[in-house]
Amino acid sequence: MFKLTHMAVLTLVAISAQNAIAQELDTTRMTCAAAADTVRRYGAIVLHSGPNIYDRYVNAQNFCLRDEIMKPSWVPSADRAQCFVGYRCQREAWGAGPG
Repeated sequence: MFKLTHMAVLTLVAISAQNAIAQELDTTRMTCAAAADTVRRYGAIVLHSGPNIYDRYVNAQNFCLRDEIMKPSWVPSADRAQCFVGYRCQREAWGAGPG
C-alpha cells in the first residue's frame, strides 16, 4: 500500500511540475528576446505559443533528423506579434523544388 501511495504522490508532483514548466515557456507571456534566448540556450525545446499550440524549436541542424531541414519560425510574444525564435525541423519534400 505504501508503494502505491508513494507512486501516486510522485505522479502528481511530476504532473504539477510539467504544468508549471508549460506555463513558464508560454511565448505570449515572454518578451521576444527571452523566447529567442530560451531556444538558443537549450538548443531544442518545446514552447507554448497559443491555445493548444506546442511546437519544438531548435537553434541548429544537429537537433533535426537526417531527412529534416530547418525552417525559420516566428511566434507571438508579449511584446511582438511576430517574434523570430529559431527554427522548426521539417521533413524535406524530395522533388518538390524550392518554395
